[in-house]
Amino acid sequence: MAPLRLLDVNSMQFADGRYLADKERQSGKVVPYAILSHRWLAEEDEVQFDDIKSVEVAVSKKGFAKIFKSCRLAKEQGLEFVWLDTCCIDKGNPAELQESINSMYRWYQDAAVCYAYLKDTEATFPSSMENDECSSNVRPMGDVCGGWTLQELIAPRRVEFYDTNWQALGDKHFLKDRISAVTKIDRAILEGSKSLEDCSVAARLSWASIRQTVKIEDRAYSLLGLLGANMPMLYGEVEKSFMRLQEEIIKTSDDHSIFAWKGSQRRVSRSSRRLLRQLSELWICQVHSFP
Repeated sequence: MAPLRLLDVNSMQFADGRYLADKERQSGKVVPYAILSHRWLAEEDEVQFDDIKSVEVAVSKKGFAKIFKSCRLAKEQGLEFVWLDTCCIDKGNPAELQESINSMYRWYQDAAVCYAYLKDTEATFPSSMENDECSSNVRPMGDVCGGWTLQELIAPRRVEFYDTNWQALGDKHFLKDRISAVTKIDRAILEGSKSLEDCSVAARLSWASIRQTVKIEDRAYSLLGLLGANMPMLYGEVEKSFMRLQEEIIKTSDDHSIFAWKGSQRRVSRSSRRLLRQLSELWICQVHSFP
């Protein structure tokens, strides 16, 4: 199933829902769409759900450039629709927000292509260079280390990277060595030769251990799809969100690697001395330890 809402690449307005439903019914497939992976600007600089309805408001915001560039790329690649988390979710609707967060991994997985915009990265290499040369000439890719961008790297079959000037850097297969070095994600996962289901919970959590999000709760919520979990969003619960995530995993999985951690005792839950109160860099499960 396609996301709840898509942007038309020509009008940069929301596509008609009935039109999308008709296309899916006729083809029997998800409507092809592009999806954006990026780090948010300040909230007031992003084009959000209510802003997209007014062209004047939308174009006045810094974040409009990401919408414009994403639509242009998709159109060049023969796609009619794009999805961005900034404007395609009505965050004022709690039910829609919860459904979107729980469905987001699948939406990235079903996208025809994911454009990963690296705002803080600048390419210094020509596209004809070999992979090793390319990766060594891409300045630190900090944008791929955000909490939400973890699932956005893994879920899509096709990810294309673009630098701060929207210059193409290559796809995730081409840059897998560099991405793996920066993120610690198994290269086999990035190239698609290994299934996520073949990776332990410990391995998946280790990839997330040094990632940061603006809201503490999102450190847990951003991992739902990656861990095959589903739970309600309760913003304001702070560190309890990660405890609930672990409890949900324990309910639905027999993977005991979730208990393989090492850290300061003050970080451990008082209610269960086997669960961590928060995800941190002290969580030491390694990919090679739990294949």
